Amino acid sequence: MILDGNDPSAIATAARALRSGALLGLPTETVYGLAADASSDAAVAQIFAAKGRPSDHPLIVHVADAAGIAHFASEVPAFAQKLVDAFWPGPLTLILPRLSGVATAATGGQDSVGLRCPAHPVAHALLVACAAPADAAVPGDAPVWGVAAPSANRFGRVSPTTAQHVQDELGEALLVLDGGPCQVGIESTIVDCTRGVPVLLRPGAITREQIQQACGMAPLSKEDLPHHTPRASGTLEAHYAPAAKVRLMDAKALQTGLDLLGAEAAHIAVYARVALRTQSSKLVMRRMPDDASAAAQQLFAALRAFDDQGVKLIWIETPPATPEWEGVRDRLQRAAAA
Repeated sequence: MILDGNDPSAIATAARALRSGALLGLPTETVYGLAADASSDAAVAQIFAAKGRPSDHPLIVHVADAAGIAHFASEVPAFAQKLVDAFWPGPLTLILPRLSGVATAATGGQDSVGLRCPAHPVAHALLVACAAPADAAVPGDAPVWGVAAPSANRFGRVSPTTAQHVQDELGEALLVLDGGPCQVGIESTIVDCTRGVPVLLRPGAITREQIQQACGMAPLSKEDLPHHTPRASGTLEAHYAPAAKVRLMDAKALQTGLDLLGAEAAHIAVYARVALRTQSSKLVMRRMPDDASAAAQQLFAALRAFDDQGVKLIWIETPPATPEWEGVRDRLQRAAAA
């Protein structure tokens, strides 16, 4: 069931559902999440079951504001606090040392926890409602200080960026708050803050340069510190994949492939920034935006649309090797690896 996220009564209904241990489709500025009370191992177990996700693969916990960190993390290093001050609310997840006995299932049993404060107004309204004082008239009611919310899709598949995507993926029985199309379109940047220096585990809308400017330290790559790297969401080699096979190619290779196939080319979608020639009327051709932010916002919706059109192959022009495109490149490389 899809509810209007701008309706206060829908927010109240969704908050009651989460406080009772149910699942919820939640809009954020990045992608739609499948949310549950992060402190309830039983509620979190439903996320893993619904997604078909391994239970040792940690989930990101979403909090209403920076004060929510204290409910889940035992320490916030100075450089991490600078990142909170600069980018929260927003598309940045920080990996911090976890408080003992808190959110054990949501963190996959690790001694660290990924925390994010989403900027989407519907997500913020819901998180505030969830953390409100308990209602004495409701047996068992208790505040929810944070919600675990991985992307609301089957594990390894394309993330949803609209409420309809969530319903199509997980069924009509799931309660989903509709907050409109996601404005960022790819998952949050993840920075590990547990090893004394910032380590970029997953690129996103917030770039390496922005991280360095905010905290005064250049983020390392996980390859620079390969030992003791915490497991984190969306960092498997193969992920974010549509049903069709994805192949990345430069513009020259794309045109060569189209020329070789000629008029018989079929069951292929082509997603590129350059103008391409084809003799076939059976191809699905879609232009990728030249702007990295616009490309990120459209990426997952485009991949889902290609699947809906029944293509077997998706040929995509490789994004530029520039900082602003790093998040899109990351998602496409993982989709192609699947």
